[in-house]
Parts: sequence; C-alpha cells; structure tokens
Amino acid sequence: MKCFFVRSHQEIQNFSNLSSRCCHQVYCSVVEFVLVGVQSLVFSGRGIVCCGLLSATDRRLATMNKLTPVIVRVRQPLGIRAKSTSSGQTPGEYCLDLVRKHDYENYLCSLLLPNTIRPAAFSVRAFNIEVARVEEQARDVAIGQMRFKFWEDTLDKIYKGSPPRNPVALELHKAVNRHKLSKHYLKRLIAARLEKLTSSIYPNLESVETHAENTSSPVYYLMLEAMGIKDVRVDHAASHLGKAHGITNLVRSILYNANRRTIIVPQDLLIKHKISSEAVLRGQLRKELGNAVFDIASRAKQHLDKTRSLRKDIPKNAAPIFLPVIAIDNYLERLRRVDFDIYHPSVQRRNGLLSLKLYWNHMLSRPF
Repeated sequence: MKCFFVRSHQEIQNFSNLSSRCCHQVYCSVVEFVLVGVQSLVFSGRGIVCCGLLSATDRRLATMNKLTPVIVRVRQPLGIRAKSTSSGQTPGEYCLDLVRKHDYENYLCSLLLPNTIRPAAFSVRAFNIEVARVEEQARDVAIGQMRFKFWEDTLDKIYKGSPPRNPVALELHKAVNRHKLSKHYLKRLIAARLEKLTSSIYPNLESVETHAENTSSPVYYLMLEAMGIKDVRVDHAASHLGKAHGITNLVRSILYNANRRTIIVPQDLLIKHKISSEAVLRGQLRKELGNAVFDIASRAKQHLDKTRSLRKDIPKNAAPIFLPVIAIDNYLERLRRVDFDIYHPSVQRRNGLLSLKLYWNHMLSRPF
C-alpha cells in the first residue's frame, strides 16, 4: 500500500527538532509554574498560593490553567505589593520581573527563600542588575559615569528616607528600612562596575576574582544581613560563593561580549594558550579557547568546593541563601561534559530540570 504522507529524512528530522524545542519550552514553563505554585503553597502558611508573588505572565498562566484549583484568592505576600508604578506594576513585581528576565537561575533560587527575606532579596538582585546593565547600555564612558552617579545619588536618598520614584529604589528603600542593610555593600556594587567601565581588560585570573568578590559577594552579604546573620564564618562561605558565581558569570558571558567586540578572557590566559584577541572575536581556535575556559572554570570550581567545605558553619535557616551553589555546579558540570566548549548548544540553553532540582535540594536539611 502506498503512503501519501511520505516525507524525506531531512523533513522528518526538522519536524522532530521543532517538536522537541516546543515541548522543551512548554515543559520549562510548566516546571517553573509548579515551582512557584508549590513554594508559595509551602510558605504561605495558609495553604493558599500567593498570586501576588507571581509575575504578570505567571498570573495569566494561573488564570488560564484549569488544573490549579488551589488558587482560591489573592493576598498580599509580605511586602511584595505596594503602591503601583506608572506601568501598572508594584515596585515588588517590577523587581521580580526584572530578575526573572535577566537572572533566571537566581530568580528560581530567590523564590525558595523564606518569606521574611524574599522581597529584600529580589530588591537587592534587581538593584545589582540595574547597575550591571549600565555598562552595556552606555554608548560611551561619560554616559556610563552619569548613570552610575544617578545610582550613587539614589542610594544616598534611600538612606536619607526620600527615595526617587523608581520601582527598584522604592523596593530597596523598604528592604533597607526593614532589615537595616549596610550601605557600603550596595556602594561596592556600583564602585566595582564603575571601575570596570574605564578598564574592561582583566590582566589575570586574580583580577577576575577581585571583580567577582565586589560584584557578587555583596549580594549574599546583604541577604545574610536581611536574615539577621552577622557571622564571620558564614561571610567567609558567602565570599567564596560570590567568587564562584562571578567567575562563572564571566565564562557564560564570553561569547556575548565577543559579539560586542569586547574581550573578557584574562590576558595571561590568552598569552598562555597562544590565543589572539581577534581569534576570540571571530570564533576561531575553539580548542585553545576551551583550554583557557578550563582554567577559569577550575578556579570557579575551587571556590565552589570551598563553599561546600564550610557548610558546617552555615546555620540551617541560612542554607536557602546558598542554593545558587546547585545552579553554578550544574552549569560547570555541563561545561565539563562538552570539554569546556562554550560554543556547544547544550551549555547555551536553560536546564529544564534545574527548578525541580533546586526544589528537591531545598527540601533537604542541607540544600547543598
């Protein structure tokens, strides 16, 4: 019998690839929704999902999904809702969506934080994102310096009790008032980015570590402060986590910066592996670049292992703050499996199982 639906092998393969991508996107959306819904159910204390915590997209999904009868009413979740901004979002919702869009893995990790510090965590991460975006948005150094000055002035106004009508500033002001967050940690985030604006080259791995300590570690220090934990030993673990996080972020952004004709691979590694800057920009010498990436990733893994070795010093209630250990380790392991080839598709797409893995580890007594 003849078949009227015969397709070439290539057409079948193309359809299969398209179907796989679509299924993966749907799966990721469902998993994220389940994570948000489940954690809200667990931490609400009333058995009610906190719809106010969800982003606009998630709320629409919750409204349309007929399989979520647990959503029976909306309540205000611990400081997330406040006066609306001109866009119709509250400052808390704006911060949450900003982190979701630009820092997805930390968005997932922050959802699993206790209710008492979750709004503060989102406001601090949103502030860090706004400061980090200055460098890529500024057309020249002068404009970048003006924008950094705006955030410096904004910090001063926040601590004087008169924040500007900016959603991130408004939400951060609430966190500062509630948790008495240290100003110098927030200023370090600005100062480190400002220094990088005028000097984008990393001479060696040590300079990468210093930048990671100043741009990532303060976020964890502030979350520990929000938790009411002031302990040198815990700060030591947070310092190593911040370094691992910042160094890993550098690896992930090598290709993005190369497309902007910016080289962020440390100069000593380029010399060591005989890689020219032009080769990085053109995507050449992938094997040699992989060797350089191995050196950078190994340094991140050292700090990650050190963080885990200090887990005995971390109080149980502070353990959720260290959940990014799981996400960082997951990325480094995927990178290792492809021999540190940053061009490989598997390290450029999201891990659909990460949210479930984070939730599972969160349920353990020691999540990392």
